[in-house]
Amino acid sequence: MTDTNTVNRDSEFIPAARPIIGDDERLAVDAVLRSGMLAQGTEVALFESEFSAALAGGLPTCAVNSGTAGLHLGLLAAGVGPGDEVVVPSFTFAATANAVALTGARPVFADIEPEHFCLDPASVQSVLTERTVGIMPVHLYGHPADVAGLGALAASRGLKLFEDAAQAHGATVNGRQVGTFGDFAMFSLYPTKNMTSGEGGMVSTGDPDLERRVRLLRNQGMDRQYHNEMVGFNARMTDIHAAIGRVQLTKLAGWTATRQRNAAYLSEHLTSVLTPRIAPGMTHVFHQYTIRVAEDRDGFAAALRAEYAIGCGTYYPVPVHRLASFDTDDDLPVTERAAREVLSLPVHPSVGARELDRIVAAVNALSRAGA
Repeated sequence: MTDTNTVNRDSEFIPAARPIIGDDERLAVDAVLRSGMLAQGTEVALFESEFSAALAGGLPTCAVNSGTAGLHLGLLAAGVGPGDEVVVPSFTFAATANAVALTGARPVFADIEPEHFCLDPASVQSVLTERTVGIMPVHLYGHPADVAGLGALAASRGLKLFEDAAQAHGATVNGRQVGTFGDFAMFSLYPTKNMTSGEGGMVSTGDPDLERRVRLLRNQGMDRQYHNEMVGFNARMTDIHAAIGRVQLTKLAGWTATRQRNAAYLSEHLTSVLTPRIAPGMTHVFHQYTIRVAEDRDGFAAALRAEYAIGCGTYYPVPVHRLASFDTDDDLPVTERAAREVLSLPVHPSVGARELDRIVAAVNALSRAGA
């Protein structure tokens, strides 16, 4: 695929993603273990308060045991259920649509716009029906969705707006943080996200009634022990996970700045591939740095890994509406093209100047060779 003289097999492999766990996180976990209070307790409450102040514009936040649980409970708390429809993108992880389906409602797939891979308001409008109760954009790869356009559409039709902010910790629209535009939002704390609690999620909302229902739903329907008000789940976050999250939260701003610098360097030096675009007024936090490779994306990715020891990821090669779990015949051409072309390169905080130069040299070499 390339001249063997360009192959650098002796270089250390650069992973596509790498959770950063250090001594601070280990000490925080050890303190919880020594305390004997392991379940949802003081650490969770502190994490919620600190997360709210740092990333949710001061809105109340509720910690849960996964991002998927956050979406599911948020939708249930918002009243979504059987007979309802919620419009979602197909170009996302399956959890977005799964959460809708788990309520008994139907996820309806709309297309994305081509520059930022987020829901296209025009496509959303075309799939609205009398059963539609909400729109759930995903701030994909860390770039905000068009919350102004989608919010205006939702308001004009009396619909709710739900934000899947799983990948967008700290992203902003005209200075306002994502997670503050919808009836609720969910942030994921999975290990490969921009910050982690080991596993977990956070739900933000400005609606006190919705907040209370999420808190009930995560804890078997109880506000007070043995006084169950509704049928609920065990979706609690442990103090162990919250302790990790609290430490990670203090480091997030620095990590985000590194991701943005690394992304800017790649965009300045990469040639012959389409690099990420950032919409005016928006802050991209680069959970993924995603390029487009128009021809033989999978061969290009294989060469990066095998010949240059550079990890990369394809998010997402199969649109959700094509998965066996949904399997619809929706016509989503922008989504289908993105699924064929996208490739994410490492920009995580472990990537330094030498690694960036290796990535640039490899991508440009493969582009010139027509890999």
